[in-house]
Amino acid sequence: MSAPDQGAAPAPVDASADWRGVATEDTDELSASASSFLRGRSRRLLGELLRPHRRALWALLSVILVQNLAWLAGPFLIGVGIDVAVPALLGGDPWPLVWTTAAMVGAAVADAALRYLFLVGSGRVGQEVLLTLRRRVFRHVQHLPLSFHERYTSGKTISRLTSDVEALAELLDEGLDGLLTALFSVATIGVVLLVLDLPLGVVALLGFPLLYLLSRWFQRNSTIAYRRTRQTIAALIVQFTETFGGIRAVQAFRREDRNDRLHAELNDENRRANHRAFWLIAVFVPAVTMIGNLVTVAVLGYGALRVLDDDLAVGVLVSFLLYLRRFFDPLQDIAMFYNSYQSASAALEKLSGVLEERSVLTEPAEPTPLPAAAGEVVFDRVRFGYGAATVLPRLDLTIPAGQTVALVGATGAGKSTLARLAARFYDPIDGQVRLDGVPLDQLSDADLRRAVVMVTQESFLFSGSIADNIAFGRPDATRPEVEGAARAIGAHRFIEALPQGYDTDVRKRGGRLSAGQRQLVSFARAFLADPAVLVLDEATSSLDVPSERLVQRALQTLLADRTSLIIAHRLSTVEIADRVLVMDGGRLVEDGSPAELIAGTGRFADLHQAWADSLV
Repeated sequence: MSAPDQGAAPAPVDASADWRGVATEDTDELSASASSFLRGRSRRLLGELLRPHRRALWALLSVILVQNLAWLAGPFLIGVGIDVAVPALLGGDPWPLVWTTAAMVGAAVADAALRYLFLVGSGRVGQEVLLTLRRRVFRHVQHLPLSFHERYTSGKTISRLTSDVEALAELLDEGLDGLLTALFSVATIGVVLLVLDLPLGVVALLGFPLLYLLSRWFQRNSTIAYRRTRQTIAALIVQFTETFGGIRAVQAFRREDRNDRLHAELNDENRRANHRAFWLIAVFVPAVTMIGNLVTVAVLGYGALRVLDDDLAVGVLVSFLLYLRRFFDPLQDIAMFYNSYQSASAALEKLSGVLEERSVLTEPAEPTPLPAAAGEVVFDRVRFGYGAATVLPRLDLTIPAGQTVALVGATGAGKSTLARLAARFYDPIDGQVRLDGVPLDQLSDADLRRAVVMVTQESFLFSGSIADNIAFGRPDATRPEVEGAARAIGAHRFIEALPQGYDTDVRKRGGRLSAGQRQLVSFARAFLADPAVLVLDEATSSLDVPSERLVQRALQTLLADRTSLIIAHRLSTVEIADRVLVMDGGRLVEDGSPAELIAGTGRFADLHQAWADSLV
């Protein structure tokens, strides 16, 4: 017979599915309109995440404002102490110094207490935002159709939920605190400097044009640099995931050196991208410090001359210099925040892009109820293809309720495509697929998944017990029901022989079991779900001869009174079918019972004869 049908390939894979992970929005050179769109999309996502926490954010804003006022009281009180408290103390009056000291202690305590409240509150809001984001992305990606998952690699999905979310976490946990403190400090100190002494304030502001030009340069270059760091780490995760997901093939074909070279190349790209980002910081921060020092020297020289001329009090000059230092230090914090912000912004672009993916398999607003499906499946003038390639040009087929149909044909004939349409993993381009007279796209997901179950050749098992895996499609099933399903398909004996029986952990991807045992467990899972329509996509391909015999006996019993669509690889499976459909080029070229087709002169008769000759 044929190999598994690979003609039902996924939609053409775009560049985003390549191991380099470069999607359209990942390119270094984005048009102005594209960049604006991505920024707007990211801001919308951030706004949606923060909107439920508006009251908490306003409260935190008030706290940080008062905390900054307490923090800014220090230099002013030092000036008061120099110009007022010390002369009063020399004159025999200690109280001005006592009150000034008490005020400084009170300001320090208030600063510490309010900062504690802000850090605790902002941390709580940040973690709630991240929790919401992770759950939203995970839930959304789960409900996207197979076409998305077939072009969007698992490594990129992992990157979205790990490194991209962590970039946002860094911004919320550390950057937000630094930004708010820095902004309030710069704005408040700028006003204080002008009020404290206007001529000195004007001198201090002379450094602003240079700071503005420096900031604009840093902003333009860091936007590109941090977007590139997100690209390269995503590509690294994709390659890492694919390598160890296919480690058996890697070791079987001795491709470790090849993968090591790819990993080294990607790792070096990531290093270069991060080096560029760090270089920008290394230029920006010292440049801000240098400008601040030059302004401080100018203020100190001008202020000293005024002190000598008795035009300025020493305490005022000291307060001014302390404020000036506090004015330039936060500018470096803003730069570090911009570091986190650019990284988080690039991550938000990726996350918002995933969240804007929409499923083409939408659930109807008013679904047609189907409480108890009989199982009649009808393909009415169905046309379907992947991209520009048409797989099913026009298919008309009726499968009565309770009939077992075997699909056979060469690779690429359209067998798997037909099965996936029956399970509504895809919708046809034209025509309808109906279950008991109801189009599949008019059924609720709950009714459809209860009525139609598909068992694929990969027989995927989840980490956990065998009982949990069998009950995956019916979580409320009792242990006797689970064991009954296993007995029905012939899995009970080997399960009971395991160390913990049905409570044995199958481990990652069912690695504790053989391929045939995993297939039997997946069969038990499907039979326990008790669907009206059962689709088996090469589901016996992994079974050895003893296991196959067990399954064949189970199928004869359990497929009775159930509509079954079997993509058959072995003639032993075909022989239990009521009806055989031979496909070629997406069309049905033969249709009849196994006995009728074997007795004829068509393609199935030739296949059967070739199989019989191979047994001689």
